[in-house]
Amino acid sequence: AAKQAKQRLTAKSVDAGKYDLVLEPNHLGLTIHESVGHPLELDRVLGYEANYAGTSFATLDKWRSKNFKYGSDIVNLVADKTQVGSLGAVGYDDEGVKTKKWDLVRNGILTNYQAIRDQVHMIDQNESHGCCYSQSWNDVQFQRMPNVSLEPGTEKYSIDDMIKDVEKGIYIAGRGSYSIDQQRYNFQFGGTAFYEIKDGKIAGMLDDVAYQSNTQEFWNSCVKICDKDDYRMFGSFFDGKGQPSQISAVSHGSSTSRFNDINVINTGRTI
Repeated sequence: AAKQAKQRLTAKSVDAGKYDLVLEPNHLGLTIHESVGHPLELDRVLGYEANYAGTSFATLDKWRSKNFKYGSDIVNLVADKTQVGSLGAVGYDDEGVKTKKWDLVRNGILTNYQAIRDQVHMIDQNESHGCCYSQSWNDVQFQRMPNVSLEPGTEKYSIDDMIKDVEKGIYIAGRGSYSIDQQRYNFQFGGTAFYEIKDGKIAGMLDDVAYQSNTQEFWNSCVKICDKDDYRMFGSFFDGKGQPSQISAVSHGSSTSRFNDINVINTGRTI
């Protein structure tokens, strides 16, 4: 930590432009939460959350097409209320439904949503996904985000391997400020620590970094995911939703991943 703090004192301000981004799990968790977890809540898709938190770009017609490219072919995003060690793991939800794991995106294609008993008939399914929750006995239960995670890559591939493959890029660790629109589509994310990657090597620390993209463009730019040896989970105890608002705990897992040709801006520049 002391070394990192010292490096930040002399970190150079980033040059805006296109970069390949190498994103650590402790950063990517927030991006997953905002660009996958929330837009695939079925009540949001149906407009039930519009007044408080917006709607979703991932509309039912896209899902019904069975070929909507949410991400690249290597992107597999799963919902899982049973994941050991996660903040959102329970045996049964607050409607008494046994919890489970299911696909949201498989091989890049949007395959499912998060839904409960009174919603599943709207997506031609017969069984709740087991993600109904209330924060206490005297609150109304409703659909809440399960653990949502990016599955690790299937090939042996380490962080060092990933950095070696990058000619011009930025390695991002930790969570920072972010902004995302009311349909969970256009967004901007910062981070805690940023390192320049030049010709396959870490070349020093950067400052004033944020990247901009949209959900579909971003996940379709995913070209490499480290294997299960790098898989890590991070989460939040305070995910808010509903009116009156309720909080819930949720985790997001991933391995370090690379996203090519992403637009990076300099947040320190003045006009």
